[in-house]
Parts: sequence; structure tokens; C-alpha cells
Amino acid sequence: MAYKEIKVIKNNPNLNGMAVMIPDIVYSTIQGVELKMQVMKPWVVDTDNQRKYPLIVFVQGSAWTFPDVYYEIPQLAGFAREGYVVATLTHRNCLEGHPFPAFLQDIKTGIRFLRKHAKEYQIDSDRVAIWGTSSGGNTALLVGLTGDDVRYKTEEYTEYSDAVKTVVECFGPTDLTWPINNIKNLQEGMRQIFEGLRGQDTEENVMKLLEINPVNHIIEGKEYPPFFILQGNKDDLVDYSQSELMYHKLLDAGADASMVCVEGAPHEGSFWSNELLGMIKEFIDKNL
Repeated sequence: MAYKEIKVIKNNPNLNGMAVMIPDIVYSTIQGVELKMQVMKPWVVDTDNQRKYPLIVFVQGSAWTFPDVYYEIPQLAGFAREGYVVATLTHRNCLEGHPFPAFLQDIKTGIRFLRKHAKEYQIDSDRVAIWGTSSGGNTALLVGLTGDDVRYKTEEYTEYSDAVKTVVECFGPTDLTWPINNIKNLQEGMRQIFEGLRGQDTEENVMKLLEINPVNHIIEGKEYPPFFILQGNKDDLVDYSQSELMYHKLLDAGADASMVCVEGAPHEGSFWSNELLGMIKEFIDKNL
């Protein structure tokens, strides 16, 4: 019998284009909650771990509850295959007695943890981006605007910075003044979220919760990292005007900001495409 010729290809001795995942890394327990991250990185033959890669910290939207760190792993793995270390983080849940700024403190703690362990995970600590969606987008904006702000710094890894070099934000709320001032009038599900974010019903806590608004942190003339804002104009959860407001406020303050409108896109779902992921990668490549 005549057999078809066996195709022969070269092997991949340097594992170019491959990625490896390091699951369930605990980065904090000090607040009484075990916080974990999932890390993806290039899978390379480098026994001395001398190579360094830029870092993307990703925060999945969760209405400030407990993020599903696995939701975007199929997309994030592509960035690891192309030369990034990517860490997707959990944070404390506002519905479990952890009001603002707990979630922000946790993500900043995670960034400092990653800098502390930069050699172990082959991270270039000078090249750190943050990317978030929905409430995670809100978090990403806050991180970008408040680098090393002592108001949001826990006692963990204090010798390391939590500042980032660039910010990618997808369909996150930027000005929540109205719901914060009208919590008792919100529908039940949202009322519970904002009650959790506020904590006890005191004037002091309401004033503090207003700090969750990224627009409140923009200072004209202050140096900020570049921002990339993306949202669908058919978003029925976070109004599109929230992104436009943030974009305009940043530009008015002299910051470097870009914005993309995804025509007809809702919250999540068809918002995502290979074209959009390519634009995000291009932006991060340019700014890291």
C-alpha cells in the first residue's frame, strides 16, 4: 500500500508563542479574606529566569463583589503568548462587610505583591498596565489616577509602588454621585451593592464613597498615565455617557486619553472582538 508522505516540521526549542498558567497564587490574607490571582506568562526555556516581560493586571467586573478570575482567561492567554505576564485578581466582596475602598486597596496590594515577586514571575516592574471591565474598569481608572496614594495603601509590601504606566478601561462607571446620594431609592439589587460599598449609613461614609468616582480624582495639570477607554453605545447597564464624561474630563485636564465606541455593543457580550483585542494590545504595546 502507498502511504501519504509524513509531513515534517521543525520543533520549537524556545517555546516561542507558548504560554503557561500559574493558578491560585495567594497575594493577601491580612484582611481576613484569602485573595488570589491567576498568572499567565510566556512559556520559555529560561532556567535562570533572566528574561523580563511587561505586566498586565486585569480586574474582571463583578459589581464590586467577588470577580470571576476565569471569565476572560481565554482572551488574556493570548497576551501571555505574545510576551506579557498577565495577572487576573480577586478582591474583597462589598456584600460581605467590605465597603469602599476595600476593593481598590486589594488591587493595589496585588500590584505591589507582583512587584515584590517580579523576579519569580519574570516581570519588568517598570512596565505595568492595568485593564478592567465594568466595576473592574472603575477600579482600573482609580488605580491609574491614584498611584501610591496613601489613602488606599494597606500595610502589605509598602516598600513597593502600586502606580501603573498605562490604563485600559472597558465600560466602567465613572460618576456614581446620583446613586450614592439616593441609595434608599435604588432597586433592591443595586441598593444592596451601594449599601455594601457605603457601609454604615453615616454622612462620613457617604462622603468617602464619593471617592469611588474616578472623575473626582482628575486634577488639571497633574501627570497621569495614558488612558484607553472603550464602551459599547448600546450598554444597558452603564450608560455610554459615563465613558464620554471621563474621556472629556481627562482631555480637559491635559491627560493623554483615547476612546473607542463599539457600535451597537451591550455590556460584555458582542462588545468583544478580535479587532477590539488587537486595538487594546496595540495601545498597551505602545505605552509599555
